[in-house]
Amino acid sequence: MTGTRTAPARWHSPTLEVFLVFLRLGVTSFGGPVAHLGYFHAEFVERRRWLSEADYGDLLALCQFLPGPASSQVGFGIGLHRAGTRGALAAFLGFTAPSAILLTAFAYGATLFDNPVLVAVLTGLQIVAVAIVAQAVWGMARTLTPDRTRASIAVIATIIALTAPGSLGQIIAILLGAAVGLWLCRGPAAASGDLHFRVPRAVAVVCLALWALLLVGLPILAEATHNGGIRLFDAFYRAGALVFGGGHVVLPLLQAGVVDPGWVTAEQFLAGYGAAQAVPGPLFTFAGYLGALSQVGPGGVAGSLIALVAIFLPGFLLLVGVLPFWNALRARVGMQAAMRGASAAVVGVLAAALYTPVFTTAITGPAEFCLALLCFVLLTAWRMPPWAVVLVGAVGGIVVAGVG
Repeated sequence: MTGTRTAPARWHSPTLEVFLVFLRLGVTSFGGPVAHLGYFHAEFVERRRWLSEADYGDLLALCQFLPGPASSQVGFGIGLHRAGTRGALAAFLGFTAPSAILLTAFAYGATLFDNPVLVAVLTGLQIVAVAIVAQAVWGMARTLTPDRTRASIAVIATIIALTAPGSLGQIIAILLGAAVGLWLCRGPAAASGDLHFRVPRAVAVVCLALWALLLVGLPILAEATHNGGIRLFDAFYRAGALVFGGGHVVLPLLQAGVVDPGWVTAEQFLAGYGAAQAVPGPLFTFAGYLGALSQVGPGGVAGSLIALVAIFLPGFLLLVGVLPFWNALRARVGMQAAMRGASAAVVGVLAAALYTPVFTTAITGPAEFCLALLCFVLLTAWRMPPWAVVLVGAVGGIVVAGVG
């Protein structure tokens, strides 16, 4: 009998698991990059326990340091940790494909976003994002700021992130947190945890070299060949390579890359930006809409794919390039002290983002606040899964619109 049994295909099971989990998140994760980090925390730290609080905080702090889409980089790293290279690609495809498809369809003239019921549902989903982010900040604060020093770092980071403009404040807050942690958060070397990445150093060096080569070489190649596809790839690659914090911060770079040279009109750009707020998943998929409409390059689906690959690629190359060296560094006493401070600062940065833009955008009156409070209690006290709370928020958005 044993000779007739088929060996289980173990290699694809973790990959399929990663893809399905991230696909569900890609369909339900409304609210922008900060909310996505909250969804990831609820799914992979609290529910599935793929990562510990400390490991998630370390990975998040690292991705906040690097240019690129921070939430997508965190998802990519989680997939890499869970199922290797296939898992990383599965996480990226699952989380990115739904919004990329919707925004590319919108470029072809989809009008779903004008429906008043859908607008009310999306308002409710923005309110859910408030509860999701609040839960993430609360849970991470309990673990990553357990003493007066780290709690103080988090508060100072919140103040810096709220007062300094754009992503610059976030970077300053995290760097300052790491510096203060190196000074005041030293202690015995702790175990480095279970977060390991199977990335050979040779592969990491190649990724770092490729990142730099494309950043320098693509403009030269585009100018030499005048090829539309290369010019399109170059514009979106530079946007993804030079933005810190991701999300809305990339919009000025995209506007400079496609509106200023006349590839996309200002009206088309603003319409796509509005649509990007109405779909789940990473805001970087706005690039797919712009690539489909661009007068330079192939346009359509091919242009969308070029733009999407180009804008996400530099952030992933950097992450893979840094991870093997980070694995070794994080085991050192000094690096662990710096990471304690940086992780505490990340809590502060998330708290600042919870206030603005998440809270200030979604909570416009008592009804919205009550719905957010209900969703928060359902998440924290009733332990409802995020997807169920998303449904509650969607229905609640319709009710709130009716009340208003």
